[in-house]
Amino acid sequence: MADDAMTRFSVPDTDALPADLKERIAAETERAGFTPNVFLAYAFRPSHFRAFFAYYDALVEDTELDRKEIEMIVVAVSGVNHCYYCNVAHGALVRIYSENPELADQLVANYRTAEISEKHRRMLDLAVKLTESMEEVEEADFERLREVGFSEKAIWDIGSVTSFFNLSNRMAHLADMRPNEEFHTMGR
Repeated sequence: MADDAMTRFSVPDTDALPADLKERIAAETERAGFTPNVFLAYAFRPSHFRAFFAYYDALVEDTELDRKEIEMIVVAVSGVNHCYYCNVAHGALVRIYSENPELADQLVANYRTAEISEKHRRMLDLAVKLTESMEEVEEADFERLREVGFSEKAIWDIGSVTSFFNLSNRMAHLADMRPNEEFHTMGR
């Protein structure tokens, strides 16, 4: 196991993990071709691992958003939060799902200047506003999203992804999670 998945907490030995965590980590390793460090980091607390990835799975599987939109939200929020792990790991996913090798860098730097549709700009407006100044979110923000075709469930999904990755960003900072080298070159 890589000992650099995070620097502030010990990375557990995968052989000592509960069977369900071993199975999930093995499946992700098989799918990605390497073990994303977030799996090794969250294995530090098995019950937290289960809850974290169960909610993550729900966010990407039971949603009105497509995967590109989810990853765009993750990267815009992580850019605001200066989350190194998520900027790199989810930046790779933005490149893959958008088939645009420049989009992730644009979103991390300043989504407002990124080459995206008005629909996606409004989606990210809400995500960033919820991240930076949640008390300022108001009905007009919802109306702006409805105007470009987002349903009530999609707006909920935008908020859910945003909120989850604000949590994720903070845990990545706390643990000093390190992105795998593989993420840096994916989708370029």
